[in-house]
Amino acid sequence: MSEERIRADVDELCDFAGRLAGTDAERRACNHVAEKLRASGRSATVEPTYVQPQWAFVHLLTCALAVVGSTIADAQPLAGFIVVLVAATSAYLDLSARHYLIRRLPFRRASQNVHTLPAEIDGPTLIICANADAPRTGLVYARTGAAIANRLGRRFPVVSSGTRIWFWSIALLLPALGARLAGFEPDWIGALQLPQTLILIVACFLLGEIALSPASPGANANASGVAGLLETLRRIDAEPPEHLRVEAVVAGAGETTMQGMRAFVRSNRARLAKDSTWFLSLEEIGRGGPRFVVSQGPAVSLPMDRGLSGLFDALAEENEDGDERRAEPMRDGRTSAAFVARAYGYRALPLTSREPGRALPSHHHTPDDLPEEVDPGAIAAVADMAADAIRLLDRDLGRAAKADED
Repeated sequence: MSEERIRADVDELCDFAGRLAGTDAERRACNHVAEKLRASGRSATVEPTYVQPQWAFVHLLTCALAVVGSTIADAQPLAGFIVVLVAATSAYLDLSARHYLIRRLPFRRASQNVHTLPAEIDGPTLIICANADAPRTGLVYARTGAAIANRLGRRFPVVSSGTRIWFWSIALLLPALGARLAGFEPDWIGALQLPQTLILIVACFLLGEIALSPASPGANANASGVAGLLETLRRIDAEPPEHLRVEAVVAGAGETTMQGMRAFVRSNRARLAKDSTWFLSLEEIGRGGPRFVVSQGPAVSLPMDRGLSGLFDALAEENEDGDERRAEPMRDGRTSAAFVARAYGYRALPLTSREPGRALPSHHHTPDDLPEEVDPGAIAAVADMAADAIRLLDRDLGRAAKADED
């Protein structure tokens, strides 16, 4: 029965075709989720926000700026160094969800977050998160690109992603340009600049192609996460925690470096205490076995909360009887709603799913990311895992409260 509900949740969200960030389809999808939450007995509000959804164009501008800086550094070392430094600084602040520099240049679009509260709103808080919008497709996500990413992920232990490659290409230009600025003029400095500059030129073309590409159906990315969130709430609301309130946020503009979640965190910082608030995000949970991400980041890895990781480690130990669905830890070079919360100092952990031997999920950001390619059993496994972890956290909070009373 739960798998039928999950299948229906994925199908219904994918019916809003072309639900890119800032579009009418995204708005209607979020309103649909809000209605489902209200029908379940929860209060749900749709909170408007403004986003700059042209992430690929913004990153293209960043890479192009760095190419310009590298190109002019031979004749104008100071100007070249400053231009590349601005590009690197803007990229780091943007990817870490802290501040926007170059991203402020394109036009803004209206988006929205769906926020739901339980009937009881006192006490420590855990927030379950997922994004409702769909990503753009692009050549870099096609079969050849995915095969290369999976092969590199198996052979090399270094966590990487396309975003990390262009970000570190910009960052690694700075030592060479700094040497030029200091007065060094040997030929090897130009040789140091050349690989990064070529990578950034290629990145400009790939990002431009993504910016012009249509939307993916977005079944796994991230209708599966929304379906998992709804299923987790059903299980929690059937037997509410005694010491922990469970909120949920279905954010818009998630596929644009989580701008919707960033807006939610920034607008709720005064309400949410960092020592008594936890975030769990559900990202691409529709294929493979459940995973909990212990470190993540599109530029620099940020360790996720050890307390939450410990809960999932405990659940994995309980399931060591050969259960294929037991959770395993992983490291990720991308972003998530939990990463954004963690960047602002909250206790957070992303949950996802992976098939064996794959660095990226099947059909990641492609036209083949269709509802029929999603496994409801995989989503149910993550919902089970999330609900069990929430109950463990609630039990630990109850024990701590009792110890304080004694």
